[in-house]
Amino acid sequence: MDGLDRKILALVQSDSRITIQELAERTGASTASVQRRLRAMREAGTIKREVALLDQQALGLGITAVVSVDLERDSVEQTETFKRKAKNDPHVTNFYCIAGDSDFVMIVVAKNIQDYEAFTQRFFFADKNVRKFRTSIVVATVKATLEMPL
Repeated sequence: MDGLDRKILALVQSDSRITIQELAERTGASTASVQRRLRAMREAGTIKREVALLDQQALGLGITAVVSVDLERDSVEQTETFKRKAKNDPHVTNFYCIAGDSDFVMIVVAKNIQDYEAFTQRFFFADKNVRKFRTSIVVATVKATLEMPL
């Protein structure tokens, strides 16, 4: 990956709807070169996917929770089952396996506190493998981005 690739990626990650023509103009490259490079970065998996970033509040999702989770047992099968459950739940927006005091940290969104409580009942309390979980409710979002430093 060279400097031109990084310029292209910086522009695309801030606006995935930018045209090839505009990318070429803003990077000083030809449209053919930009197209080739974008295709190569998509095929290589450098660009994983291009999505719309939605407004959580406009969707009625007023609660964001940062949750750390400890499992009862550390068997591979139970850990994989928990990971699958998190991947498949639409309320879980980010899910990380971590080293440290907990096994996992996740970001969970919900309509309101009652909706979050219902999530905890079905996701944590109903799972005998969850030893404990700790929730921190986000009071204000100062920065939330998926943009990578280039």
